[in-house]
Amino acid sequence: MEKPIKKTEPQEAGVARVLTAPMQRRLFMRYAGATAAATTLLLTTASCDDDDNNMTDPQTVDLGSGDIGVLNYAYALEQLEAAFYTEVVARSLGLFNATEQQIMQDLKGHEGIHRDFLKAALGSSAIPNLEVNFSSINFTDKNSVLSTAMTFEDLGVAAYNGAGKLLENAGFLTLAGKIVSVEARHAAVIRDLISNGTFSDSANNMGLDPAMSPTDVLQAASAFITTKVSANNLPK
Repeated sequence: MEKPIKKTEPQEAGVARVLTAPMQRRLFMRYAGATAAATTLLLTTASCDDDDNNMTDPQTVDLGSGDIGVLNYAYALEQLEAAFYTEVVARSLGLFNATEQQIMQDLKGHEGIHRDFLKAALGSSAIPNLEVNFSSINFTDKNSVLSTAMTFEDLGVAAYNGAGKLLENAGFLTLAGKIVSVEARHAAVIRDLISNGTFSDSANNMGLDPAMSPTDVLQAASAFITTKVSANNLPK
């Protein structure tokens, strides 16, 4: 009897498999200790089967559609944040005291983990590396660095809050919830570095952080991203 032909699993199912597979010991040792949320992320080297990116303009990176598109949206923002803190650690540590320097190094590590995790989970469906533009940031001025950090962290929290309703896969929503909880801690600590005791100033009168649509978030981030990014195919 002939064996049945194995069907190629849907793209979202492939990503779901990555998110739920056991973490290999080598990778666990690499990422362990970063944050409680980050260490629960389940990372393997598996990738998706198909590419969901539909490029209509060769100069524009399209995030894709469905849950894959939403994950690519998150990946784009994590690329931006990771690139920023890499520059801060490389160019601005001398502006901070020892405690603050450790905070900046931790933030760099966290954002790098988020970026690398999403890239591995998306596999061949991941968008390419984005080109960033930090020319408006004065990395020799502490106020400029911290105000930009606050902008990025607040934008990240608002982006995840706004994108959660667009996800259909419950596992992806859980993942987004874990990451946004860390981003919110980042936003709080940056606020405290700017002015002690202001860690919760971003909450509205309902005690909640704001939510923003992908279109609004990408528009706000466009000043720092040279690559054109399209969210036209994301769920509404």
